[in-house]
Amino acid sequence: MMEALDQQAINILKDNDRGGYTVPTAGLYPYQWNWDSAFAALGFATFDLPRAWQEIETLFTAQWDNGMVPHIVFHQPDEGYFPGPDVWQGKGPIASSGISQPPLVATFARKIYQRDPELGEQKLRSLYPSLLKWHRWYMESRTESGAVASTHPWESGRDNAPDWDEASQAIDTSKVGEYQRRDTSHVDASMRPTKLDYDRYLSLLYFGRDANWDEAEIARNASFRVADPTLTFTLLRGHRDLAEIGRMLGEDVSEIEAWIAALEKGCMTLWNQEIDAFDSVNLRNGKFAGSLSNASFLCWYAGIESPDMIAHLERLLASGHNIVPSYDPAGDDYDAMRYWRGPVWAMMNALVGWGLEDQGHVVLARAVRQQTAGLIANFGFAEYFNADNGQPAGGGHFTWTASVWLSWSLSDIAGG
Repeated sequence: MMEALDQQAINILKDNDRGGYTVPTAGLYPYQWNWDSAFAALGFATFDLPRAWQEIETLFTAQWDNGMVPHIVFHQPDEGYFPGPDVWQGKGPIASSGISQPPLVATFARKIYQRDPELGEQKLRSLYPSLLKWHRWYMESRTESGAVASTHPWESGRDNAPDWDEASQAIDTSKVGEYQRRDTSHVDASMRPTKLDYDRYLSLLYFGRDANWDEAEIARNASFRVADPTLTFTLLRGHRDLAEIGRMLGEDVSEIEAWIAALEKGCMTLWNQEIDAFDSVNLRNGKFAGSLSNASFLCWYAGIESPDMIAHLERLLASGHNIVPSYDPAGDDYDAMRYWRGPVWAMMNALVGWGLEDQGHVVLARAVRQQTAGLIANFGFAEYFNADNGQPAGGGHFTWTASVWLSWSLSDIAGG
């Protein structure tokens, strides 16, 4: 069975390959997405290392002059997707969106390097300046009150998470106008963000576009600015791996070391004592979201230890739900099937699991890995899974779920 699933996962990556970049899944997501692409590269690395590096290199062809690497790269036109490049009007060398996504590439590039250090060193020498520029953009443009700010729910990667509910109330949607969503023609609307969510997404998009994607203007006047555990923890981990890459290449990494120290201190501004967990903070009013999410459990991935977060994970394990749900099933806003308001995401589990392993929490890491592998083995390569019963949800034939299977599955354990 394991070999059959391995081959199925490989076939998904090949089916979603568009020649140098990979789409998350056909129809629903027809372009190159930033953190999806990082996972795609990790999946390709298990059977085709040159193709893995090509995935990353293609993503960085869209890097803006200011260092930002966009969350969507529109390599080829696709009239079925909204909002497309004509709406975004990105400022990079290739048509793109105007926001970024969780910075996984440095960490994953280091993992890929370890599979073939000779090839990897060659590739990293070329990529290092671009990675450094992207990380510097995050520190200069998005680090606020110590943590990393998201200017759009899409930038966090967790589009409709309860984390954004309170902060999103300030978004004026009166001028959004009419539009035609295409996502709900591919996936049941009960699994996707609501129309109100989408109105807010578009309002923020239009504001950024009208500001010519000027980061200073967005920081001053955008209605939405939230310190986000996803961005903060992935950037901190990315800094650690980028520093290791720099040392391997003989570079001066003192700037990166200063970033690491700043975020190690700054991430503690995300600690919400009321729920004893890492949480999102509305930077416009200082309010915590009160949300225990799967992003809260990325602390170990970032190298931050927390006994309280261990206790939360043990509670979830004992609750009978599949782990790690995107939002606490005990919370008032839990929805087992709606996108980031409850379902389990294999790729987030992989990040949590790697962090647990790195911090020596072997038993918990194994539990997360086994449950994730079980969901995929029993229900297929879905975008995400119902946290109550494991049923597949969202898109199917999904790139990052296939990549998680190949790079972090039980078959990988069996193979050593």
